[in-house]
Amino acid sequence: MAPQMATSLDISHRKTEAAPETAAARKNLLGLTRDELGAALALIGLPKNQIRMRTTQLWNAIYTRGQSDFAEMTTLSKELREKLAGHFVVARPEIVTEQKSVDGTRKWLLRLASDRPGLPGPEVETVYIPEEGRGTLCISSQVGCTLTCTFCHTGTQKLVRNLTAGEIVGQLMVARDALGEWPNSGRNADDRLVTNIVMMGMGEPLYNFENVRDALDIVSDGEGLSLSKRRITLSTSGVVPMIERAGAEIGSMLAISLHAVNDETRDKLVPLNKKYPMAELLEACRNYPGLSNARRITFEYVMLKGVNDSLADAKELVRLLKGIPAKINLIPFNPWPGSPYECSDWAQIEKFADVVNRAGYASPVRTPRGRDIMAACGQLKSETVKARASERFKKADAQPSA
Repeated sequence: MAPQMATSLDISHRKTEAAPETAAARKNLLGLTRDELGAALALIGLPKNQIRMRTTQLWNAIYTRGQSDFAEMTTLSKELREKLAGHFVVARPEIVTEQKSVDGTRKWLLRLASDRPGLPGPEVETVYIPEEGRGTLCISSQVGCTLTCTFCHTGTQKLVRNLTAGEIVGQLMVARDALGEWPNSGRNADDRLVTNIVMMGMGEPLYNFENVRDALDIVSDGEGLSLSKRRITLSTSGVVPMIERAGAEIGSMLAISLHAVNDETRDKLVPLNKKYPMAELLEACRNYPGLSNARRITFEYVMLKGVNDSLADAKELVRLLKGIPAKINLIPFNPWPGSPYECSDWAQIEKFADVVNRAGYASPVRTPRGRDIMAACGQLKSETVKARASERFKKADAQPSA
């Protein structure tokens, strides 16, 4: 028994190098934290004293120069590039379709990696909104949504799955690819097209907390994509227990999808309110870490005709938000097929805004963008559905062999 034990111990302590992977099995480096990237390099046998330097070089290649082909990463040796290519990929989501609105808004339908060979992956939508002096990218955090907000098209699509950190970051990478915003494009580095990010696409970001947090850490890293957290806004429908944690661990600007001034109306518009009523939500907002006049919370308020747009509603909104450093975003309702609401009349929106403005709150009325391509606020939805696992497997098994 002793020799066998000695042999077993020797094997368990032997340093091994991971074998090269097949193309389908190679690990995607996009979305890994620095520590995770270093751990991945250690697994393929890089000496410990090289890990930190190689991690920095890879990080720079991926996030500063936008490179996805290891052969282009010439700061690394040819031998290392070949080894990396045998084990890893740097893969963005796949563009299925791209639409461009008459107002310049662009929407990409993106296909994500499949969890079952032979079947296409799920899809999400990402929207770029160009404006004078800035450009905002609206990013999704889930395929579908766990919530059923009745004014939102995404809410009619059941949750399929959470996005990984890499799939969240990948949406920004796709946009920068499409807009030609990497250093080799010849564009002035200070002339950014994507200046702001809003986590307001498909899904509830605080129900995918860890992946959203890790993705936004990468997006805001000063040695890579380098977007200030003051230019990143996370929008939540009101997942109260996660709001303080979001402020402490993510530190972005916060937006609350409010849309009503009493629990009765909000229960209908945002059913999550039944779990976390408005009093609890507003208290969480008052306690948001870092809240100040320089870091105000944005309260989003969709204008629905005859539902929440009276002048009494406007006055109650002002009363509710008293003492909270806030901006109020008034959003004209963007219709979608089968939607049960109408947009408030423009004259009524202006009267509502006037009440809020006179109370001292900035209350811009959001100009609808991308309506002609269903890219406006509340209109995003993909055709992905959550099939039963047995049905997916039957379909995959029915595929002809290569």
